[in-house]
Amino acid sequence: MVIDYTTQGTCSTHIKVEVENGIVKNAHYTGGCNGNLQGICALVKGMPVEEVIARLEGIRCGEKPTSCPDQLCKALRSMKP
Repeated sequence: MVIDYTTQGTCSTHIKVEVENGIVKNAHYTGGCNGNLQGICALVKGMPVEEVIARLEGIRCGEKPTSCPDQLCKALRSMKP
């Protein structure tokens, strides 16, 4: 399954995530802090969706109520019924 998610409240504008059998196979951000987002994508690759959510959900960017990692969790949650 491929998730195309439009982010809200972050410098990145879009996330594309590929999930297969509950495992993140690939992730790519559009916009945002390129080096940091490449690092996040490399770290979550091969990780179970539930573990990504457990580790990254709720992370904030400065005074913002969300962050690029938190938006990834929102994207992953959007695939659940």
